[in-house]
Amino acid sequence: MAQTLFDKSLSKLSMVFRWSGTNIAIGEAAPTNTKRNRCIYSFNFILQNTDVLGAIYWFISGLKTGKSYTELTFIAPCIIISILSVMKSMSIIIYEKKVYQLMENLRMMEAHERNRENTAERRKIIEKGVNFLNLVINVLCGLYLIMFVCFALSPLVLMILKYMKTNEIEFKLPFFIAYPFDPYNIKVWPMVYLRQLGTEIVTVSNMCVADFIFCIFCSYITIQFRLLQYDIEHVITGTRESIYNDEMHGGKIRNKLVEIIKWHQELIMCVNLLENIYSVSMLFNFISSSVIICLTGFNVTENHDIVLVITFITFLFMGLVEIFLLCFFGDMLIDASSDVSDAVYNCKWYLAPPKMRKTLLLIQTRAHIPCKLTAYGFADVSLKAFMKVLSTSWSYFALLKTIYSTE
Repeated sequence: MAQTLFDKSLSKLSMVFRWSGTNIAIGEAAPTNTKRNRCIYSFNFILQNTDVLGAIYWFISGLKTGKSYTELTFIAPCIIISILSVMKSMSIIIYEKKVYQLMENLRMMEAHERNRENTAERRKIIEKGVNFLNLVINVLCGLYLIMFVCFALSPLVLMILKYMKTNEIEFKLPFFIAYPFDPYNIKVWPMVYLRQLGTEIVTVSNMCVADFIFCIFCSYITIQFRLLQYDIEHVITGTRESIYNDEMHGGKIRNKLVEIIKWHQELIMCVNLLENIYSVSMLFNFISSSVIICLTGFNVTENHDIVLVITFITFLFMGLVEIFLLCFFGDMLIDASSDVSDAVYNCKWYLAPPKMRKTLLLIQTRAHIPCKLTAYGFADVSLKAFMKVLSTSWSYFALLKTIYSTE
């Protein structure tokens, strides 16, 4: 059997799945190599969270000992995004059965699509959705890679610049983390540096997996909604006499409407599955994004080291793009599900018999309630939520700047 477009999109991320230990099988309906993947995930979990605990301890100690605002706001967003990556990866692990159920549903719907009439309009809908998804994946991969490189190389660049000015070597690390030994000792510094890079790889991988799977699910559900709209708009064809005659001799149009209703119900179920998987992590994502944007913006404006400024500019841009894309795909899903109602209105319902009109009215009435994703019910995942995140971030940023200026 030929590989589905859905699996082709997943296959672009197979390497990230392996690194993160996420038990995602491509082209199959059940997990494979579960034990191996669980071992990889457990190792990554311990590696990441021991460093997170060390960073939290450093932050608390810094508050007690009077560390500068720039130092504290340097490590704080790193801690928050690490915790966020843990929550996102845990949501995939905890709801793994629902993830696989959703994957199988989308594969089945794509298989059914192959049995339908292949028209230029249908191909255009699919190509447009898949091409946009590929563009988003490529952009996000590039941004995550740039952010990783900036944090990985900035300490080395600072060390070189310091040596060029003073002829002294001052060892630096990517992140402020407390250890039970001196991490700046030449004997252990290289190992600690590599250890922190490993933690960064795990954090970025977990973020990539959760965000990419979310975008892939939203994209293919949206494509199915668009195809559903196309079928609804073209379900009634011919003259009034031919439609009434069809109803009297087998009811092919009526059978097609029954198929459309089942298709619509399956899509609603897919959105509900996606809501169950992501709602909790999405709530923390919204809350943490406001804080991350605020703190990284503060570092950009108050830090006098150009290397760190560039590093945090990439961090800030990544934070903005990440939350924007989540909200954009959520908004895209809302629009696609709502447009089903317009598709019913645009079809030739006025030529249909009364019973068929009632069926169309049923579809339209249900479509008036848009399928949407929420942050655990507190807010819809939409572009309005993105604007709210920006507004909250600006309020936090202004407050932090005011406090800092009065110190």
